[in-house]
Amino acid sequence: MRVILSLFSFLLFLTLAGCGSNPAREGAGRAPEGSAYGGGGGSGNFANNPAALRFAQTMQQRHGYDAEAVMSILARAQRQNWIIAQMNKPLRKGSGPAVPTGAWNRHRAKFITSDNIDKGVAFWNQHRAELQRASANYGVPPEIIVGIIGVETRWGRIMGKTRIIDALATLSFAYPRRSAYFTGELEAFLLLTREEGIDPFQPTGSFAGAMGYGQFMPSNIRRYGVDFNGDRHRSLWHPVDAIGSVANYFKGHGWRTGEPVVVRATVSGPGAGSLKAGFDTNYSLATLAGAGITPAGSLGGANSASLLKFDVGSGYEYWLGLHNFYVITRYNHLTYYAMAVYQLGNAVKARVGGGAPRMAAVQ
Repeated sequence: MRVILSLFSFLLFLTLAGCGSNPAREGAGRAPEGSAYGGGGGSGNFANNPAALRFAQTMQQRHGYDAEAVMSILARAQRQNWIIAQMNKPLRKGSGPAVPTGAWNRHRAKFITSDNIDKGVAFWNQHRAELQRASANYGVPPEIIVGIIGVETRWGRIMGKTRIIDALATLSFAYPRRSAYFTGELEAFLLLTREEGIDPFQPTGSFAGAMGYGQFMPSNIRRYGVDFNGDRHRSLWHPVDAIGSVANYFKGHGWRTGEPVVVRATVSGPGAGSLKAGFDTNYSLATLAGAGITPAGSLGGANSASLLKFDVGSGYEYWLGLHNFYVITRYNHLTYYAMAVYQLGNAVKARVGGGAPRMAAVQ
């Protein structure tokens, strides 16, 4: 499961009707009051947990990681019941309200603000050389890298304060519904800390185990993380390593250099309402034209596209998603997420270029 947890995902399923969410992606965030980091304490450890004992034996058999050393770590990990409560929050499902309510406008406004764009410009200017180098090395535009880091952590301002060992142990051994996935991430985390010489009790991040500027899960740090600053370590808490790692993630998921991402659609007649919308749809241009949907710009030679639908209150705004838009959704499987990344990154790019008004509408 190649996903990365994010603050965006958690906010999205709380605030948007009609958008499904993957519970393995629900958010970076500080612990609420009453947790181990908000005034209360943890509720036990895993010293005698049978699943933890089996895990320790597996670590020894697969990786030569001393089982007693693993159990010594897990015995000090704290079960956090508030994490389980967060994961068990009901998700909003279904097709959403029958009439538009402005959900996209509200959610876009959480990320694409004048102040947030200014902070993105500061990040871009501070790391201009590294962004250009990442783009040259991996073929991913700087605005996409900047957009991801901005949506995920506000360029490092909100990376989460939960101890990763507590989060992953809790979800591995006290959350049966997703224990297989999180046990795999706990395995990757312990291997990562060994490889990088990190104290496993030091890393902090989201309540579901994501870390750093880019909110990578441990398995993705091991798979896509790069030492981009040359210090011989992969550290997603370092902005330069995060820049290179995000670019490498997109390259690994098939980013096509120079191709467009998404194009606004012109709609005539009621035909658009008869077609299913979503990043995972795929329609020929002929099918779209038959429903009164035509691209308002170049599709870069593509002969098919996904139909994307955004609730803007007064109606629906339609866009055509291309291959690179789908690649953005490999980071988070939500249409609104990918569009927020795209529009935020391009708003920052426009202001870096000096030609954008204070709140440019990204088209």
